[in-house]
Amino acid sequence: MAGIGTCCTTLSSTRTSPLEFESLTIRGGIFLGKPIRRRALRIRAEVSYVNADEAKKLIAVEGYTVLDVRDKSQFDRAHIKSCYHVPLFIENKDNDLGTIVKRTLHNNFSGLFFGLPFTKPNSEFVQSVKSKFQPGNKLLLVCQEGLRSTAAANKLEQAGFENVACIISGLQTVKPGTFDTVGTTELQDAGKAGLITIQGKISAVLGTVLVCAYLFITFFPDQAEKLFPPSS
Repeated sequence: MAGIGTCCTTLSSTRTSPLEFESLTIRGGIFLGKPIRRRALRIRAEVSYVNADEAKKLIAVEGYTVLDVRDKSQFDRAHIKSCYHVPLFIENKDNDLGTIVKRTLHNNFSGLFFGLPFTKPNSEFVQSVKSKFQPGNKLLLVCQEGLRSTAAANKLEQAGFENVACIISGLQTVKPGTFDTVGTTELQDAGKAGLITIQGKISAVLGTVLVCAYLFITFFPDQAEKLFPPSS
């Protein structure tokens, strides 16, 4: 009897909801075995990446709300009118020894030349966004270069937000006049600060001086020789 059972036994599976069971068929009879637990699959929405013109249509036609995730300094220089501001990074004012050393080094280099604030991740970012928006709201995330908005979009996607878009390469690619803006500069220039902002002006002045000197020497060689006599 055992031998016959072994020869005639075939394995198959029958699907039930929500669990699946192993089933054993013996001479046309089905016996359910232990349930098979399968991991539930969750379909996640994909983040949309658009250019500035497409982003403008998302706002005007599809009702997307602009969420600016840059730090406060860049936001204050220029931002899209009527947008919301929840920074992905905030200024790091911690006073432990390690942070003080890092902040000092930063301020003497990146801060001095590029005007970049010393920041740390905003641990309340997702919660702050949730306090303003529902997961079903349509959000257009913007930053200066496109990196922070991408990271922020991934965080919100994991938190259940389903309609999130980002501007490719950030606000630095936006042409003047594309959006109504608030601030002291254009959106594409809001990331420029520190000594780097006057480097171009210094170069332009030096270039002008050199050109004028060349023209003076070329067209007024006698006067130039009197002003700059050759060394003996």
